[in-house]
Amino acid sequence: MKKLGILIATLSLLGCNTSSESEVESAEAGLALTDVTLEGKVGTGRWYTRAQVERGRETFERYCAACHGANAEATPNWRTLDANGNYPPPPLNGTAHAWHHPLAVLSMVIEEGGEPLGGVMPAWGDTLSEAEIVDVIASFQSYWPDEIYQLWLERERASRGLTP
Repeated sequence: MKKLGILIATLSLLGCNTSSESEVESAEAGLALTDVTLEGKVGTGRWYTRAQVERGRETFERYCAACHGANAEATPNWRTLDANGNYPPPPLNGTAHAWHHPLAVLSMVIEEGGEPLGGVMPAWGDTLSEAEIVDVIASFQSYWPDEIYQLWLERERASRGLTP
């Protein structure tokens, strides 16, 4: 009888763990920038989950890929001024300067566009929710090599006043 009680208690806990995983996934779907922690998540080892990357890739494909490339690789001559005197969209895959910026700046540029910084990227704040912006950042950061991600993580921690 005692073993049956332990078995029932164990199964109950397993049931709770399964539902809490779905609750985590549901909560993460509406994750605001201020809710982002830097703890490595299971499956990625980074601040974001695979589900965030997948949602972000769908959004990226719809709104960003036309300029930044399907895999965030941008255009071959992104460092050369175009006919209008503007730089083309840079790659976001870790080969340009995006990794130098903390999440708050990346989010701001997506939300407000590039104009406040002298660029021409359109603002997406009226189109994308904060959670969608967080997911888009997760999607392009997923292309970053581990070395670049670790360098970014150090900068992100410093921008938050966290010690390494």
